[in-house]
Amino acid sequence: MVIAIDGPCGAGKGTIAHLVAEKLNLVYIDTGAMYRCVALQAIRDNIVDDSDKIIEMVKKISIRFDEFGKTYLNDEDVSDLIRSKEVTSIVSPISSIIPVREELVRLQRELASGLNVIMEGRDITTVVFPNADYKFYLDASVEERTRRRVEQNKEKGIFSDYDEIRSSIEARDYNDMHKDVGALKRTDDQIYIDSTDMSIDEVVEFIINKVGEVK
Repeated sequence: MVIAIDGPCGAGKGTIAHLVAEKLNLVYIDTGAMYRCVALQAIRDNIVDDSDKIIEMVKKISIRFDEFGKTYLNDEDVSDLIRSKEVTSIVSPISSIIPVREELVRLQRELASGLNVIMEGRDITTVVFPNADYKFYLDASVEERTRRRVEQNKEKGIFSDYDEIRSSIEARDYNDMHKDVGALKRTDDQIYIDSTDMSIDEVVEFIINKVGEVK
């Protein structure tokens, strides 16, 4: 079984997918974290502006997840490192490199093979698993997504400027929706969820109920 969730940054896809995975005993695959791993390695290798070297690099690195949702790059736990401001600022253009997307889509399908999975990202319902059993589009207003990101940073002891975070989110939205390949799209077969005024538990319950309806 495949549950696919797409949506813009800051909509809560990762949190929701992780909780649904726990409740339904699914394997959670965080595709956004995979692109962040590529961005982190590009920074470390000082090849951020060299697409050809990034393409070669992505074929050599190892990315995996454990049962606790941690992300490993070449067997190093990088769960926190890939959420840095530096990585966030370059992940969208790096994810626009077509051979990089093709390689990671191949890996995503490989990781999901033969398993019951929940996978979230930008093009899961449209490119990675267009025939997924369940397709959701998780959204929230720009204002709410900005507020959430500021609060998340505050909890980590990181000061964030609201206007700066909002501008970053708006720029990311534009880039994600205008990629030549793997663009974020709304489709008729997705179940749309506007989480602006919903709690995390309400969104989780909504998805689980929808899955139950089909059964």
